[in-house]
Amino acid sequence: MTDATVPLGGHDFSPEARQRPGKADAPQGSGAELADDPVEVQVEHTETPFTGHVWNIRRDAFTYNDGTLVREYVDHPGAVAILALDDDDRMLLIKQYRHPVRLRDWEIPAGLLDVAGEDPLNAAQRELAEEADLTASRWDVLTDFSTSPGGSDEAIRIYLARDLAPTAEAFARGEEEADIEVRWAPLDDVVDAVLARAVQNPSLVIGALAAHASRARGWATLAAGDSPWPRRSRPIGG
Repeated sequence: MTDATVPLGGHDFSPEARQRPGKADAPQGSGAELADDPVEVQVEHTETPFTGHVWNIRRDAFTYNDGTLVREYVDHPGAVAILALDDDDRMLLIKQYRHPVRLRDWEIPAGLLDVAGEDPLNAAQRELAEEADLTASRWDVLTDFSTSPGGSDEAIRIYLARDLAPTAEAFARGEEEADIEVRWAPLDDVVDAVLARAVQNPSLVIGALAAHASRARGWATLAAGDSPWPRRSRPIGG
């Protein structure tokens, strides 16, 4: 019989234990103490063994910890995604086919930063119009993330778009976007679907959870739509 006062594995996760100070405790506070550290390494050699229709595969040899490492990764232009929220706290979802995973998955509007020199906010506004026939008069940065830091340099910025209105004309869509399905779903319901593992698109998952948390804080975590984006993906080949 296991002693009820000694959790399995020997770890005490009780509220009292979490409040006890210790040498290895993480700093307490708003989370501002936690931040990724940018690192510049000496790239000794780089090449592109595969050039694709949308992105490439890059191979870098670089110096790290007094040694030379070789890593291959997806050389990606980066992307923007849009969490469009209406006055009833419903978010816009679109469903479309994604061939690598063989799914028609629920997503939020998104698009590549593949137009040379295009500002990311302008790209987000364009994508919202093209994929959902919507405009928004209020734009904020919700969150930024890297999709797969160990294998891709893709960075995505998620915008929160509010004060929505339809575009003057519907956008003509083709290929995978030709049969897009559109749905408005309460933000709370989307979070429930995320936690139930029923929807797994990363921009939708991260966007919904970030919006849910930010709303609980009175949207105090948002940044201006034109805020700098220092970790944006490099241009392909850059």
